[in-house]
Amino acid sequence: MPRPALLVFTDLDGTLLDHEDYSHTAADPALTRLRAARVPVILASSKTAAEIAPLRAELDLSDYPAIVENGAGILGPGEDTLPGGGRYDELRATLNGLPAGMRAQFQGFGDWSPDEIARRSGLPLAEAALAAQRRYSEPGIWSGDVAAQAEFIAALREMGVTARAGGRFLTLSFGGTKAGRMAEIAAHYPTPFIVALGDAPNDTEMLEQADLGIIIANPHHPPLPPLMGEDKGHILRTDIPGPKGWNTAMEQVITEFSI
Repeated sequence: MPRPALLVFTDLDGTLLDHEDYSHTAADPALTRLRAARVPVILASSKTAAEIAPLRAELDLSDYPAIVENGAGILGPGEDTLPGGGRYDELRATLNGLPAGMRAQFQGFGDWSPDEIARRSGLPLAEAALAAQRRYSEPGIWSGDVAAQAEFIAALREMGVTARAGGRFLTLSFGGTKAGRMAEIAAHYPTPFIVALGDAPNDTEMLEQADLGIIIANPHHPPLPPLMGEDKGHILRTDIPGPKGWNTAMEQVITEFSI
């Protein structure tokens, strides 16, 4: 039987992109081989469509869709923007409807200027301005203690808002996950073999749902706990962080698939 089509879904910050300088250079060798073999590499990130569209073009991956804002939307092949108006204003209004004491302990991108987003994220100012162009989700930082954060998340859940921790920020949205969007995209391919790569809690479902999940080491936050399927070899971990670890892992996959 012929080997099934290979699909690669990858997180960006801390995975394909370096946590500190957002460079993908160390991953370029494996990316070049995947592009040459026309293996779809699908970006899956909490970044906005405005951020992902130019990056996807730079990586020469615009022929493939991208998962944006933590799974809240899909940016179609060749598209620069998402259709429709989004729900960002509604999300901000819901957040602002929380009790003042609780609301004061969360600051999101909508509370910050592009300069502050750049300072908090390490992005260049021009890219921070693109990160502010949100349609569905609100990344931010919780300044209270763990118990108060649990109350904050529970209060938002009552209003239909979910919270997911990423490598840097706690991201709020009205739903949608990377895993759900991955399944939606993969359904367009006959019996694909799905490889997913990520480093943070908001990647967990995507990693567990893939045929092979690869956890990229990120020393900037605590490691993910053991995931479902890891004891059976369906999920692997790299010792090398960021795009260098991504490249090492994908070179092994490329070899196994005889690409």
